[in-house]
Amino acid sequence: MAEPPGPAAAGDAVGAPAPTTTGDADLATQAERIVVGFAQVVRGLGLDVPVGSVIAFASALGEVGLDRRSSVYWAGRATLVHRPEDVPAYDRAFAQYWGDRPGWTAPRRTVSVTLQLDSEEGDDGSDAVNPDDGDGDDSPTLSMRYSPVEILRQQDFAAYSEADWAEARRLLTYLRHSSMPRRSRRRSPDKHQRGEPDLGRTVRRALVTDGEPIKRAWRAPSERPRRIVYLVDVSGSMEVYARGFLRFAHASVCSRATGLVEVFVLGTRLTRVTRPLSWRDPDLALADVSRAVEDWYGGTRLGAGLKEFNDRWGIRGMARGAVVVILSDGWDRGDPDALATEMARLQRVAYRVIWVNPLKASPGYTPIARGMAAAMPYVDEFVEGHSLGSLEELAQRIGGGGGRPARSHAG
Repeated sequence: MAEPPGPAAAGDAVGAPAPTTTGDADLATQAERIVVGFAQVVRGLGLDVPVGSVIAFASALGEVGLDRRSSVYWAGRATLVHRPEDVPAYDRAFAQYWGDRPGWTAPRRTVSVTLQLDSEEGDDGSDAVNPDDGDGDDSPTLSMRYSPVEILRQQDFAAYSEADWAEARRLLTYLRHSSMPRRSRRRSPDKHQRGEPDLGRTVRRALVTDGEPIKRAWRAPSERPRRIVYLVDVSGSMEVYARGFLRFAHASVCSRATGLVEVFVLGTRLTRVTRPLSWRDPDLALADVSRAVEDWYGGTRLGAGLKEFNDRWGIRGMARGAVVVILSDGWDRGDPDALATEMARLQRVAYRVIWVNPLKASPGYTPIARGMAAAMPYVDEFVEGHSLGSLEELAQRIGGGGGRPARSHAG
C-alpha cells in the first residue's frame, strides 16, 4: 500500500498546531480545529465535502487517534474522497495542511468526543446552534449542523411525529401550485399581430387620426388554467396520507395560480368539500371538512363513488378538459368491474387522470390489488404520494412540468 505524501514518515507524529495543555477539553477543542480546518483546505482545492463526510472524518479520527500520520491520512481519504480522480487533490491538501507545520507528539490515549447534530433552524426559526443540554456527560462535544427540512422532504408521512406534521403544514403552505393552460374561446389583444384583426379597436384608434386606420389592432385566442379535481380516499388504510393530501388540496384551492379547483373525498360515500376548504386558515378549513364528512377512516367503495361523481358532476362538465387527481391505495370493497367502467367514463372526458398511490414508494410494489389493477389501464400517470418531496413533484406534474403528454382528443 502506498505511503501518504509529505516529508514525514508513516510512523512520525502528525503536524498540527501545538497544544497548550494536555487536558481532555483542550484536546477536544484542538480536534475540532483539525477537522474543520482540514475540511476547509480540501474544499479549497475543489473537492465536494458535505457535512456528513466531515462527521464521518471526525468519527474516524476518534477511532484511529492522531498518533500516526498514515492513520490520519487514510481516515481522511476514506471519508472525504468519493471519486478516484480526487485523490491527487486530496494528497496536495494533506501535504499542505499536515506536512508544512511543525511536528508535535500527541498523547497516546483516546479522547472521547461526542458528535452533536444541531438543526440549522432553532425553535424560533433563527439560524442558531442549540447549546449544551448539560446532561452530566463530561465528554467534549463537536457540533455539526443539519437541515430538518431535507429530512422531512423524503420521510414517509407514516413516520411523522406531531412536531413533524407542524413543520410539514408550514412547508405545504408555501408550496407553489399551478395548472396547465388551455385555449379559451375568448379573444384577447395581441401585440405581436397574430391571430385575426380586431376591427372594433382598430376603428376606435382611427378616430384619433381622422378615420385613417394607421394603427391596426389584432386579437388572438387567450389561455386560462385548466380545472383541477381532487378525489381523496379517506378510508382506514389511507388515514395518514389523506391528512397530508388534504393539506395539499387546501393549498391548491387557496392558490390564485390554479384557477378553478374542486375537492371530493371518497369513502363509503362521496362528499364534496370544496367550500369548507375555501377558508384561508388551514386548521379552520380542515376542522370544517371534518364536520362535513361522516365516513372518515371506514371502508372504501371507489366504483360507487366514481359513479356518483361522473353522474352528478364529472360528465356534466366538471371533469371535461380537467386534470383529475385521485389519491388512493387501490384497496376497494366494491366490484372491480364497476370501477373499471367508471374510470373509462372519466378518462374519456378528462384531459389527464393522475393516480397518486402512497404504496408505490414501497420497494418491489406492483399494482396487483383488485381496484388498482382495474383502474391502471385508464390512468395517464401513476405517481407516489408518501412524502413532501412526492407532493412537490405532483404539483409540478399538475402544472404541466413533468410526465407524459396528455391525450390530444380531450379539449
